[in-house]
Amino acid sequence: MYELVRTNDLVAISLIETLLRDAAIEHLVLDQHMSVLEGSLGILPRRIMVDAELKGKARRLLKDAGLSEYLRQEDERGG
Repeated sequence: MYELVRTNDLVAISLIETLLRDAAIEHLVLDQHMSVLEGSLGILPRRIMVDAELKGKARRLLKDAGLSEYLRQEDERGG
């Protein structure tokens, strides 16, 4: 799995999920239930993961949609 996005912006997460779903790119949102531990402050970021083989397609999709600012930098994950 490849970490595509890490953010606590719930609107961006919703938009990114919709884009990925519409492009038939399977994804997984991790840490979405952490609000129980953090007290619902929205401080802890959620991670959107995609299959490593689809990372190029997913990254291009978000760049084309003007969401480059949410993409994790390649060197942060060693990829």
